Amino acid sequence: MFPFLAPSLTKIWGPFRLFGSHLTLIFLSTAVSALLLIFFFPKLWHFLPHDKGKAFVQKSEEAAGKPTGGGLIIVLSFVFSLLLFMPFSLQLWGTVLCLTLCMLTGFLDDCSGSHWSETKKGFWDFAISLLVVLVMTWGTEPRIWVPIFRSAASDGTYLLPYPLYVFITTFILWVTINVVNCSDGVDGLAGSLSLIGLFGLGIFLYAIIGHSTISNYLLLPHQKDGAKWAILTFTAAGTLSGYLWHNAKPSAVMMGDAGSRFIGLLIGISSIAAGNPFLVLAAIPMLYIDGGIGLGKLIIFRLLKRCNVDVRPLLANVVNPKHPENFADEEAAAKQIWIVKTLHKLRCPLHDHCRKNLKWSDTQVLVRFMLMQILLMTALFLIAIKLR
Repeated sequence: MFPFLAPSLTKIWGPFRLFGSHLTLIFLSTAVSALLLIFFFPKLWHFLPHDKGKAFVQKSEEAAGKPTGGGLIIVLSFVFSLLLFMPFSLQLWGTVLCLTLCMLTGFLDDCSGSHWSETKKGFWDFAISLLVVLVMTWGTEPRIWVPIFRSAASDGTYLLPYPLYVFITTFILWVTINVVNCSDGVDGLAGSLSLIGLFGLGIFLYAIIGHSTISNYLLLPHQKDGAKWAILTFTAAGTLSGYLWHNAKPSAVMMGDAGSRFIGLLIGISSIAAGNPFLVLAAIPMLYIDGGIGLGKLIIFRLLKRCNVDVRPLLANVVNPKHPENFADEEAAAKQIWIVKTLHKLRCPLHDHCRKNLKWSDTQVLVRFMLMQILLMTALFLIAIKLR
């Protein structure tokens, strides 16, 4: 709204011209979205569903009874701020619609009496990821840039076959949604790591790939709408900051699948907007390590199970099993192949392994993961930008 009104408002008072500045819009949108959640979240979360705990998760009683599905309010604040400060673009608002749809699927899961099956959630994540890719590539050529190598094209990018580009980006979005969701197990962990990644991507979109002089100097393709995508990214960072204000341990509210799926998809979208979908690996390396190990473990177990290998966990290590027949006793576990035994010793996601096996406190997990995230993100961004 304000970018549209800027020319008229400038006639009334000169400083209103700043509403036409992308940097001003980034600051205002980030601040407003954060303040909205800081002050109004407590007045609204009583309308959210409440967490019921999980029988198989230790310390799940700490979360039981707390409001969950906070992603609904996060996205409402996000969209409201964008309506005020983001310049109009059909492509950008198409992605906002997809982000809202992704949040709604997570919220319906949060509200359901019995959680959705992995197949159902995986299908919706895939369908929305595919829709995002189609919206973002509408009327454009699927070009990407990569570190180290530079193509012979004038802008240094590689033109990919459209079906291949759609497959790669859809898969990356699907994985990113799920690794963020898997990492949402310690108060403030997924949100803090995502916040660092969003600020990194926002700076990259605005100050590097969105700036013609700097992008040319770094031999990166200039994205003329980079600043607009940066507004989207920074606004999400603002809403996440407001959420973390209330989610710091001990948390008063949880984002649920409604929030984690929305954040994962948005980080993937920002990477695609930057011209390299693989940039998500540099933006949230610790989330990929934390949640990605769990996804890899699940895939390995599924493949071994199809080969009639016993992959059941040891009954003694499981809290409150409802179906003991699905677990191995000590004699059966002793006969399992080494890879199954090794993977069962590794708790997933990785933050659970650090808490239960390494005896880190929740605060130690949060701070140490954040430090590793900052160091890895900085190093990987430098490699992506400078090695050309």
